[in-house]
Amino acid sequence: EAHLVESGGGSVQSGGSLRLACRASGLSDSNYCMGWYRTTPGKERESIAATDTGGMKQYSESVKGRFSISQDNAKNTLYLQMDKLTPEDTGSYYCVAHNNPFHCSHVLVTGRGEMAYWGQGTQVTVSS
Repeated sequence: EAHLVESGGGSVQSGGSLRLACRASGLSDSNYCMGWYRTTPGKERESIAATDTGGMKQYSESVKGRFSISQDNAKNTLYLQMDKLTPEDTGSYYCVAHNNPFHCSHVLVTGRGEMAYWGQGTQVTVSS
């Protein structure tokens, strides 16, 4: 059973940056994918970034070019670097994982499917 714990949320002004971190435990050493979801006011839950153990990285159109997903395998930690933030990025951000390494990308691209593991979420607030 995987366990995910996010940190790094907070408040920032428009144009600023934040870095979210997700400490993971219980995942298979070589066969999983991870990513980030967010829920924002008035919008459906959205998969915004995905990566897997093969180094694949994928982003939704809403964050492409501004957000960057990365992993530090030595620390079992997933990161989301968020730059050029706007008030529309305000919401709750969730770290997710799945035992199928292809699943996170599939969900991001198709909008279909569920993730096996979720963190508790961290709030990001961007003021204008």
